[in-house]
Amino acid sequence: MRINRRAFAAAAVIAVVLPLSACGGASDTGSSDASGKVEGRITFQTWNLQANFKDYFNGLIADFEKQHPGTDVKWVDRPAEGYADKISADAAGGTLPDVVNVSPDLVAPLAKAGLALDLDKAASQYRKEYLEGAWQSHRIPGMEGTFAFPWYLNTGPLFYNKRLLTEAGLDAAQPPKTYDQVFAAGLQLAQKSKGKIATLANVPTIEDFGRYDVPLMNKEGTGFAFNDAKGVELLTRYKELYDAKALDPQALTATPESAGHKFLTESVAMNPGSALDLGNFKKQAPGLYKNIGITDQVSSTGHANMYVMGVMVNSRSQQKPAAVAFAHFVTDATRQMEFAKKVAIFPSTAGSLDDPYFTKEDGSDETRVRVAAAKSLKTAVNYTPVLFSEQMKTELRNAVARALQGKESPEEALDSAVKACDRLLQQS
Repeated sequence: MRINRRAFAAAAVIAVVLPLSACGGASDTGSSDASGKVEGRITFQTWNLQANFKDYFNGLIADFEKQHPGTDVKWVDRPAEGYADKISADAAGGTLPDVVNVSPDLVAPLAKAGLALDLDKAASQYRKEYLEGAWQSHRIPGMEGTFAFPWYLNTGPLFYNKRLLTEAGLDAAQPPKTYDQVFAAGLQLAQKSKGKIATLANVPTIEDFGRYDVPLMNKEGTGFAFNDAKGVELLTRYKELYDAKALDPQALTATPESAGHKFLTESVAMNPGSALDLGNFKKQAPGLYKNIGITDQVSSTGHANMYVMGVMVNSRSQQKPAAVAFAHFVTDATRQMEFAKKVAIFPSTAGSLDDPYFTKEDGSDETRVRVAAAKSLKTAVNYTPVLFSEQMKTELRNAVARALQGKESPEEALDSAVKACDRLLQQS
């Protein structure tokens, strides 16, 4: 039951691990001293934002240059496809921009390679300006420091189809609030529809294990732990859904986009998303929109899942004072509020979520979702470990598939996945 990554709005979020051998050794980190005059030319790289937000960023850059005469910011924007490969190539070639738009899993290998500036040393005066959970999201287990300014956040509710729940004899006014209720509702939906209506369209991912309160890594951050008894319990329950056809038949190969389409066409009863999705429902599926139910994310921890984007400073920048000043400028409360009002994302700055824009409803579903999401973000957690690479996600997904298909027991599958992920972690 993961949030559709399409819902992370402005950027296409992908997970990746960069080859550290291509990035140089961690010992060559450059100075963490960012004091000095803010001047010179820097390059700022974003991730698939220019098409929709050209005027916003051009205005932001102009404002920064006006505040800091003698600075010159060159903006480059890279497409979502191949973004990680581009960063890897730049890291290997010594051409990494001064300021780079990253996600936590992108910054981890750069930090290990000594290419991400430690903001706890270089810019600690700004820490209090951000939500603590957001600031911590760019820390790397086993390393000291914080390696990017937190930028925009997202989370969202669980959408459900009231008509499908009602037809299955469930109370659409009382949607599932706990995992027990979700699994019970799923089995009832499948039984009543004779397997034609699934409850969910995705198999569990690492964030689902996190929200189920499964320990994902050991305390030292040196190995994975999602194969404990609670992890096995979660996968066993998904196996029950799969056998009862309460999981969509194509769940083993589903993408967030395909899962969203299943919900849009009313063949799946529940799907996580964000306020951004409501407009799509209203436009593309007015029949579904009339029957949309909105409830909180299901979590055993009391904390919603949070997606976070960041802005990293290249530790080898020749203009560190300007690079740090600009990265902070992009992510300060004023700029984040401006950006959040242009697209369905949320600021990571302390106090911003108390603004009336995020606390006052006007009776519309859009504001209802926005207000609820903003409230949950104050204590939300980025469950996906920053060290959990794309290869690791593939290992987990393959293990889940083997368990659901009955090729291995849930315990055997998760043991195998943890062993493979630990091996990949040691190789990184």
